[in-house]
Amino acid sequence: MVRLGFVIGFVAVIGIFLSGLAAWRAHDQELAIDRIALSRAIDVHASLVQERLIQRELLARVASGLFRSPSAMQANMLHPLRASIYAFETDFVLAAWVARLESGEFPQARDALANAGFPNPQIRSFDDASRDLSSLDKPIDVIMDVEPQNAQTSAFPGRSLDQHPILGPMFARAMQTKTSVVSDPLNLMDRDGPIGLVIATPVFQENSGTAAGFITFSYKLASLMLTNDELSLFSVVLKDPRNPALELVADDSGDVTSRPGQTADPAPPVFRTVTFGGRDWSLGYYAKTNASHRAQKLAAVVAAIGLALTSIICGLFGYVAYNNLRLSREIQVRIGFERRLTAVIDELNHRVKNILAVIQSIVTRTLRHGSDIEVARELLIGRIHAMSNVVSLLSESQWQGVKLRGLFEARAIPHVDRIAIHGPDITVSARAAQSLSLLFFELASHSDEGLSLVGKHPHIVVNWEVEGEGEEALFRFRWEEFNTSAATRREDSDFGIILLDRVAPEALGGISKRYFTEVSYVYELAAPIDTVVDLTERDRTMQISTPLKPGA
Repeated sequence: MVRLGFVIGFVAVIGIFLSGLAAWRAHDQELAIDRIALSRAIDVHASLVQERLIQRELLARVASGLFRSPSAMQANMLHPLRASIYAFETDFVLAAWVARLESGEFPQARDALANAGFPNPQIRSFDDASRDLSSLDKPIDVIMDVEPQNAQTSAFPGRSLDQHPILGPMFARAMQTKTSVVSDPLNLMDRDGPIGLVIATPVFQENSGTAAGFITFSYKLASLMLTNDELSLFSVVLKDPRNPALELVADDSGDVTSRPGQTADPAPPVFRTVTFGGRDWSLGYYAKTNASHRAQKLAAVVAAIGLALTSIICGLFGYVAYNNLRLSREIQVRIGFERRLTAVIDELNHRVKNILAVIQSIVTRTLRHGSDIEVARELLIGRIHAMSNVVSLLSESQWQGVKLRGLFEARAIPHVDRIAIHGPDITVSARAAQSLSLLFFELASHSDEGLSLVGKHPHIVVNWEVEGEGEEALFRFRWEEFNTSAATRREDSDFGIILLDRVAPEALGGISKRYFTEVSYVYELAAPIDTVVDLTERDRTMQISTPLKPGA
């Protein structure tokens, strides 16, 4: 069992180690896969954003290139471009023609706006406040046409943008760089409008390096960032160029708000840079799920499965090993049982042969030639009863000997009521019990010949004792019949004389003598206690008869 427990414990340790290794590998692989998937998705998203920005910048350049001999005072410059700018499908919020006007061109511009049907043809500030135009000594940027035209956008023409805090500097950069320029994030349409960007491209007159005006397109920031994908692995933010500590983030409805930059939500962001309008824009990507937590959960599941499999394997191994051990023990028990059964059969054969030999001798001696058939029949029955009695007693004790007092029973010993028994309660061996049982029967069967001289039946006193100790111990037996004499006692038969004088003493390894006194008949027997008790025979019989217990 100790070895089996050691083996099962070793298997359990190996299973736990392999489960931990598998969990660790699953954790690392899941983490690596999530990181690779997130990185690829971010790269794809950044590429798509860059493509959208390039497309919108290309639209601005194409639109500016379609102008031929632009006139600053015209208020319908975008009408010929309507089909072209809508063909790009760039979902712009507002396209505008912003003319660069000198102070002498203001009256013509007001007339053009009025003729185009715009509700307020006056040249005014970007916030619709009146503006003192007489003091101007440099050109200003005025909205002359918008697309699409509706009730809200029709109010924009006539506004000057050179004083706008965001658009004014944008136009100045566009004039300086002579290419498309993007503004900082601002509210489109009105103060509460969506946050977006405005890209402006200068339009130059033919054979002149002076810009006649600008083509502008306004876009919502959310559409440029592609933030409305609910199934994406990340959320997108834009680093605010006006304040690097702030981030612009769009919700599911496309509304963009500003918030402080975060370093871990739930993991540090990954940044990608895109180019738009000659500027670099930094996009931040936050993972929507914590890859580390997912990897830990997967590792826990793998570890739990591994431990469960280890428990099942250990249980099955223990069950099989236990059954094999139990079967091996049962086989050993069966082999031992068969060996003991063989020994018992051999012992039984030996005892049966001895009993049959004794019975054969009894029958032969009892039914000798010339004997009285009635007397012989009575003696034969009595002797066989004596043998049967001792065999029954031995069977009840599993052939481990019988009590000496048990041999004196009415069914085996005649006139047992006249016998007074004295002696220690010792157990004699099977061989000694057979001899003593016949001996007692012979002595008792010859003590009933009529009445004694005093008119009484003989009185019998049986006494035995053990003298000495150890190997020198002797068993002494004395049979004395009082109130009898040679004249009244029935004469011993030939079989009885042989049994009393030779068979019984030789079987016990001792000596005997019989004689008459003046008032009694005496039979004495002395033998070593070892042959009477015969401990070797009892131990051997006890070993044979002891039941075997599985697992003992």
